[in-house]
Amino acid sequence: QLEFITPFQLYFNPDLIFRKFQIWRLITNFLFFGPLGFSFFFNMIFLYRYCRMLEEGSFRGRTADFVFMFLFGGFLMTISFGLFGLFASLFFLGQAFTIMLVYVWSRRNPYIRMNFFGLLNFQAPFLPWVLMGFSLLLGNSIIIDLLGIAVGHIYYFLEDVFPNQPGGKKLLLTPGFLKMVFDTPEEDPNYNPLPEDRPENQPRDQDQNHQQHPQ
Repeated sequence: QLEFITPFQLYFNPDLIFRKFQIWRLITNFLFFGPLGFSFFFNMIFLYRYCRMLEEGSFRGRTADFVFMFLFGGFLMTISFGLFGLFASLFFLGQAFTIMLVYVWSRRNPYIRMNFFGLLNFQAPFLPWVLMGFSLLLGNSIIIDLLGIAVGHIYYFLEDVFPNQPGGKKLLLTPGFLKMVFDTPEEDPNYNPLPEDRPENQPRDQDQNHQQHPQ
């Protein structure tokens, strides 16, 4: 908006990424939501709201798994972008990433009732489709929404559905280095603190040690 940089420096371009080594485009194409306007604020609000609800809900205490979902979704979108972006006129994936988060949250909270601008009442799993219909009414292409829904469904299926099927197993395993960086290490159940570190051997408060008795 301040014209320090332009969208042409941010959009996904495989030729510039691999031949000119403009690696930042792999990230910046997810961060751009267009010029300031209704669509920009709409995407920012939804990104903040559902990212926060996922982090405080099904990913509570699992920061590494949360980050891995970001990386997995971003990787699938980037691959799809490279295959289909040239003829689908896709240049930025920020909206698709938001829809992916909305989709995962909605499938994990299927019984929550939603209200869209006071006009529609529906249950959470229909939210991504309502947003896609709203995008269509605004005259936007729904391809980016469909990409977000598809990637969100792949993650949800591999993480929540397939492992619970007969003969199924967990295929999405968070790398150990992410857990080492983002997760708090668990306490060793066999850890035996030194005698001076045990609570019963800690000095009491000064007020307890020097109680004053009435004369």
